Amino acid sequence: MNPIWEVSFGDFLLVTVILGGGAAFLTGRAAAADWRGTRELILYVLLLGCAVRFLHFALFEGTLLQPWYYVVDIVVLGIFAWIGRRLTRASQMGRQYRFEYDKKSPLTWRRKA
Repeated sequence: MNPIWEVSFGDFLLVTVILGGGAAFLTGRAAAADWRGTRELILYVLLLGCAVRFLHFALFEGTLLQPWYYVVDIVVLGIFAWIGRRLTRASQMGRQYRFEYDKKSPLTWRRKA
């Protein structure tokens, strides 16, 4: 067994990275668009991790209640959710508060001098 994927790399790539990562990215964007806090985003990622584990179980005969692979899925989903949130938040700060902030890069902003 591999410490990152349970059944095969293809199933990990399809379910966790493409399907789950895409959903987590959109969840991060939605949380940022509604100005929701980090705690709520973490809750959403934990719930999304349960859905991803279920898909591994139902489609590829993975284990449903495997804590290690759940943590791996949560980490991957959390990265995608964080990127979606930061992209949206940096855009919001540069657009809605342009009198005080400049968009420094796609993921960051800075206060004007």
